Amino acid sequence: MPEQPTLFLAGRMTAPRVASLTEALTTDWKILSWTEDEPFAGFAEQVQQADAIVAGRVHGAWPPVPNLKLYQIPFTGHDWIGPQDVPSGCVVCNTFEHEITIAEYVLGTMLQREIGIAAADQRFRSRGWDGRIAGTGENHGELFGKTIGIVGYGHIGVEVARRARAFGMRCIAVTRTARPAPEPLAWLDTLDALERLLGESDYVLISMPLADNTRGLIDTAQLAQMKPDGVIINVGRGRIIDEGALYTALAENRIGGAIIDVWYDYPGPDGVDRPPSQYPFQKLDNLIMTPHFSARSAAMRNRRWAFVAANLDRFARGELLQNICFKGAG
Repeated sequence: MPEQPTLFLAGRMTAPRVASLTEALTTDWKILSWTEDEPFAGFAEQVQQADAIVAGRVHGAWPPVPNLKLYQIPFTGHDWIGPQDVPSGCVVCNTFEHEITIAEYVLGTMLQREIGIAAADQRFRSRGWDGRIAGTGENHGELFGKTIGIVGYGHIGVEVARRARAFGMRCIAVTRTARPAPEPLAWLDTLDALERLLGESDYVLISMPLADNTRGLIDTAQLAQMKPDGVIINVGRGRIIDEGALYTALAENRIGGAIIDVWYDYPGPDGVDRPPSQYPFQKLDNLIMTPHFSARSAAMRNRRWAFVAANLDRFARGELLQNICFKGAG
């Protein structure tokens, strides 16, 4: 490790953080930066000097990066990069800190679905009492006593279960790795118990990463195991749920509804906007759809960058890194 290692902040998400990261670091770094608005040659020149890079996906033909020992992703998903994409021995780490924000989104959207506050507000504004005596009219639902089934019991699942339990919900979960059921779960099992979870749940939360064994995990057969009024929530990755199967189940009212924050198509590096799906989900009235924003808050971003700074300090001091995803084999 050089006496003053070189840190490269690459991309629009990271380059503006030079000043704040410099202030947060307790170790001494030479910091370089680059954004996609600049010629790619600048990236190619600087990345060769880097001991550590903080970046998401950078498109283009990378030169050899023999000095690179840490690839710190400032967010969670890393399905776009693998061991073959980084030099042998380079450690790839990701960053969580989004679980609080997403858990609040999940509880908020479930409450919105049960209570319908926004619709009630609009009706009352436009129609007043509408001939009703106060305290009469349509009933709304409750979360109390309902079951939430969590598919992927990691950072997000844990925070959702804590909050759901506070609302009196029964919490169950399946995960890829067998382990004892912690509080507040009624039970925890492997993915072999997925159909049991689907059949017991009023709400099904998808909160696992996309991988070869999770792509298309929820298809037509799995959706058919849900309660007729069950609601599926996806804050993991869009393609964990089969796109056509989800649309058909909603359009034909085979399930009660969905709350979807992660999608099947996104704007590309060219900046061209794209519909979130090839199917017209936006025409369905049993769906809450949001533009991959469940994790977005200023507080969450501050927590993430505090973690990034702390992990860079660990690297500079030769300490054990946190959130290791894999080591390079390229």
